[in-house]
Amino acid sequence: MVKDNFTYLEKWLAWPPHCKNKQDFISFIRKSLHDYADGKSMVCGIWFNEQLVGNFGFNTINHELKKVDIGYWLTESVQGNGIMTRVCKKLIDIAFNELEMHKVEISAATENFPSIAVCERLGMKREGVISNAENLNGRIVDHAVYGLHRT
Repeated sequence: MVKDNFTYLEKWLAWPPHCKNKQDFISFIRKSLHDYADGKSMVCGIWFNEQLVGNFGFNTINHELKKVDIGYWLTESVQGNGIMTRVCKKLIDIAFNELEMHKVEISAATENFPSIAVCERLGMKREGVISNAENLNGRIVDHAVYGLHRT
């Protein structure tokens, strides 16, 4: 799946060039499981029509600040089906109602219009732009930061 979507994924994510083989993914899964056990993050797979099509989760769970950062990716071929909006709604519910967080945050490259649209559909407020926020495989991008506070 990643191999088939490599060109698309590396446009918006820094990790694809660093995940070249099965062992790289096994290492990622192991680290994710340890971080989940330690309460630091949560990574889950996205299944659509019985196929793994992406992942989502809390990149960080900050218990001190009562804040989570949501991260996700989805193969290009299944975008436009409302999958990510539904996934993020569930994550927001978990953050506020199970983890008792006060804030949910999503950062996306300012030119990543599909991700920005997800944030806006979720009713998140654009809190600002961080310039030169990330090096995406040789391309420096700015990040739009969106937040949603528990009411």
